[in-house]
Amino acid sequence: YELTLNYRKDVMRAADDLVMLKRLVRAQARRHGVTACFMAKPIEKYAGSGMHFHVSLQDDAGRNVFAEAEGEKWSPKLLSALGGLIQTMAESMLVFAPHANSWRRFVSQSYAPVAPTWGVNNRSVALRVPAGDARNRRIEHRPSGVDANPYLVAATVLAGVSRGLDEGLDPGPETTGNGYEQAAGHSAMPVDWRAAIEAARASSFLKEALGADLHKTFVAIKQAEYLRVARTVSELDYHLYLHEV
Repeated sequence: YELTLNYRKDVMRAADDLVMLKRLVRAQARRHGVTACFMAKPIEKYAGSGMHFHVSLQDDAGRNVFAEAEGEKWSPKLLSALGGLIQTMAESMLVFAPHANSWRRFVSQSYAPVAPTWGVNNRSVALRVPAGDARNRRIEHRPSGVDANPYLVAATVLAGVSRGLDEGLDPGPETTGNGYEQAAGHSAMPVDWRAAIEAARASSFLKEALGADLHKTFVAIKQAEYLRVARTVSELDYHLYLHEV
């Protein structure tokens, strides 16, 4: 099921709404004797669950700065914002995919973005620019799973946008066609949960985006969680090796 929340001018209120929605859905599910699941990849044979974050910016006059002027193909500020998100995506992936199960969503044929790519109305890229009325121009940030913390995602995405605007970063060429098939060349992206933890630990950008104390705590918790998962012998281990090795 796809649930869409109405946009908010206050990003904290938007995150509050999402947390409240999850609590309401879970509570109603329990009343009916079922479980509402917000894992990123709960079922092996089906695509995972994402948490897409739509973002645009207004200037002091209330104008959307991502909207292109007449005669422009794209707003320079939109392109710079995309450039910031692309440059910081690899070191931010632990925020967007914070758990062991989160990384199962990125396996082959899972229909989740696996590279720092952007495109117009392209649902196979990480950063989609929806077409339509320029007044509604925005970026749809697609890497996060539904298990991600919306407050941390919002802070990280806005920090990436800010960096792109401050530095006038170039997002590179638009991805057309199947973005999943074009992911192999982006070797800087973490390939698994452990790599994401190490990238986040070394990231000065993420430290600034989240604050030094929260960054240190967040990475430490994820490291402890990783070690707990890594040392746990699963049923799959027994299935694959008990009678074979």
